[in-house]
Amino acid sequence: MRLDIPQEQLRRRDGNNVAPGSSNDRSVVRKPPDNPILHRLKSLEQRSADYHHPGPRAERKRHEPTADVPRERRRPVASPDPRRPARTASNVVGLELRPEEKQLLCETGRFRVVRTADLRETLYNGTARPLENDLKYLRDKGLIETKHVNLRRDGRRRTIERVEVVTLTRDGRSLLIKRGDLPQDQKVYAGLVKPREVEHDSQIYRAYRKEAERIERNGGSNLRVRLDFEIKAEVQKAIYAERKADPKRDIAEIKQQVAERFELPFVDGKIQIPDARIDYDLPREAGQDIDQGSRAGHQDIEVLTAAYHAGHLRSKAQAGFRNYASASDRSNLTAKIEIDSRLMENILDL
Repeated sequence: MRLDIPQEQLRRRDGNNVAPGSSNDRSVVRKPPDNPILHRLKSLEQRSADYHHPGPRAERKRHEPTADVPRERRRPVASPDPRRPARTASNVVGLELRPEEKQLLCETGRFRVVRTADLRETLYNGTARPLENDLKYLRDKGLIETKHVNLRRDGRRRTIERVEVVTLTRDGRSLLIKRGDLPQDQKVYAGLVKPREVEHDSQIYRAYRKEAERIERNGGSNLRVRLDFEIKAEVQKAIYAERKADPKRDIAEIKQQVAERFELPFVDGKIQIPDARIDYDLPREAGQDIDQGSRAGHQDIEVLTAAYHAGHLRSKAQAGFRNYASASDRSNLTAKIEIDSRLMENILDL
């Protein structure tokens, strides 16, 4: 027996029936691509919906306070520079300084501004690389600032000479005071007060080193430094107190009395104030009782430059200060006081 099974008619993809045997029975109708603008709008709508209905937030991890670790148990932190030794972290000041870095901060704080060339000679035995590494480290920590300044022309050089100087920042000054590496009566300075006098002020440290060597050879110890800023403030305060106590008193008499009190010279009606005063302890004499303490002494130093006029030079010479001048300034000073050549005998070389 024969069964006839009807053949199912082919359908087009678009849903329309196509008669068999027609010429379009194999043609395929493709769906047009989505509009990119509509697709972008849908994604923005979905993002907006997710923003207004966020899912549960993950709990934030709270950092537990770190326990204080005793200094002897702190592990040294490796330095990124292989030429520098490992450092020990400190939770008190945030860092541990090397002896050279401590001394660098102390010398800079005492004199406000110091030339890096002088620090290289006195603290680093003339080697530049360790000094550069320490300066970079202290700069990165925000403890010091370094600047380049132009020196005055002395008539011999055609080009302007530039020198690098270093000063403490406020953070560096605070750190130095907290550490207590200096005597209590030693004042610490930060920043520049008179940028125009950087060339002059930066030479005071060099004059101090020469005098310090002489004082220590003679048995002096425990050297402290007082700059003219501090001395002037004390003198002005004393003069004001005397005038307030007796307004009718002669001002010249008051100044002379104050000068004697502070052991400062009084020349031509003016109190001569040095660039720096070095206070130190004298050695004990034979048979001196320890309870009597050490005798104190001081030495005043002055740095002369080409900006000093002849009258100023004579006043400094009469004051009895230890006067210093650089080689470039000595030639100009000699021309100003050639009439009185004896003044040059009291000027020492920096």
